[in-house]
Amino acid sequence: MNIILTFTLLMIPGAVTSIIVTGYSGGGVIISCKYEKQYKTNVKYFCRGQWSTCSDLIRTDMKDKLVQKEKVYLYDNTRAAVFILIIRHLKKQDTDKYYCGIYRPVALDSKTEVHLKVREGDQIRTVRGYSGGSVIINSKYEHEHKWKLKYFLRTETLRQYSEQISTKKVEEWQHNGRFSIHDNRSADLLQVFITELDVEDSGDYTVVFKVSEDYSFFSELNLVVNDDGCCENIIRLAATSEESVNVSCRYPQSHRSDRKFLCRRSGTYKCSQIASVNESRRWTLERQFHLYGDREDQLLTVSISNVTQHNSGEYWCGVESDQQYMIFITQVQLTVTETCRSNITSVSPLSSDWSLIISLSVVLVLIFVGLLLLIVALYKRRQTQGADSSSKVSHIGPGQNEVVPQKACDYEEITDIRLYNDSDTGRSTVYSTEQIAKNPFDSIQTTVQLLTKPSDFDIALYSTVQDPRSDRSAEDLNYAVVNFHKKPDCADRINFSNNQNDSDYATVSYDTV
Repeated sequence: MNIILTFTLLMIPGAVTSIIVTGYSGGGVIISCKYEKQYKTNVKYFCRGQWSTCSDLIRTDMKDKLVQKEKVYLYDNTRAAVFILIIRHLKKQDTDKYYCGIYRPVALDSKTEVHLKVREGDQIRTVRGYSGGSVIINSKYEHEHKWKLKYFLRTETLRQYSEQISTKKVEEWQHNGRFSIHDNRSADLLQVFITELDVEDSGDYTVVFKVSEDYSFFSELNLVVNDDGCCENIIRLAATSEESVNVSCRYPQSHRSDRKFLCRRSGTYKCSQIASVNESRRWTLERQFHLYGDREDQLLTVSISNVTQHNSGEYWCGVESDQQYMIFITQVQLTVTETCRSNITSVSPLSSDWSLIISLSVVLVLIFVGLLLLIVALYKRRQTQGADSSSKVSHIGPGQNEVVPQKACDYEEITDIRLYNDSDTGRSTVYSTEQIAKNPFDSIQTTVQLLTKPSDFDIALYSTVQDPRSDRSAEDLNYAVVNFHKKPDCADRINFSNNQNDSDYATVSYDTV
């Protein structure tokens, strides 16, 4: 009997259809209940519980106007033949069975069965911003809603989708004036960015996740924009390269325990964090940036060392509250110029390489020339030393006797002594040939002739000095007169008469002929 009754009800217009709806505590749901256009003028209602005992939560005959009763709103859109139910401030206790109903005086009401399940959720309650600044609101969602359409709008315009801003299938920022929205699907995070905050932006806002054509769930937040003059809106700094820059940003006392950060604006709606600091740790992306937090004076100090033109740009000092939203409080405009240097022109990498090659070539040429000059100088010095050796065999005139100290003389023994008879003069001659060599490059041949006389006391001796490096005639020869003494108490020494300070001489071993 029950089966027949159920089948009969399904065949009757206005038979029950079913919708499964999931919401989150602290948030709300939007349920669309469709009806046939012939029922535009009929009363619409929403009740809770089993059909036989379903108690009305809201009932109205108002058309195209939002009607509220406690936390339930009903809007009958007669043009689309659908009435919309909005339930706010959900709690776990709201999990139950509900019905969307259309009152029909002469027939059974048309009903849509709604199974509502409320899950625990972490909702954003209040977001604070500051006049002239910006704010990013982060709304975390479950992975199953990754590809669902998302909206951000004022709560009072919840039913007016013409004023909303929504995401698309592509992961790009979508913009509507000062409002932007981005669905970071890799992190299951919806981000809303509001710039140039004004006090008039204060109010209730709603983030909507459209699950199907039948229902959506949403979370709400209250945005409070302060204009109490606690903080500077903008700071402008100018510096030259290689200098250090310090900037101090104030923040409200209500954010003493929140994390402080510095970010750099890259693009219209993106601010990349560089450094942050809180009670437990300090984090820095670039080494030249250093942050210091002074909780007593509510002051965030940023120090940038060795700035370059690359550091020029727009920065923001701000605070982050529980990773749910980020407040950009003070804008910092930094302009870095190069240090003025006279007579310095930019050089391309190619010309710089050529300059290096030319410099190395010049250095190598100078080294080579220096070595060449050193070799020539050494060679000339050796030639001069050879010439000095030749000049030291001097001509000694008659009556000029000089005893040359042994310390200042280079000498050697004459070991080759030969006796020859001169048939023309009747005299005997001793010939001796020696090599006088002061260095390996000079060699002088000396021929010593020993002329005997009838007297036993005096023997005349003369020498010819021939330089093998030249073909000089006898006129260029140097002569020396040697006096020999036969007294036994005299050493066999040769006294040269010479007008030079230094002489080369030889000790002659005399053999009596």
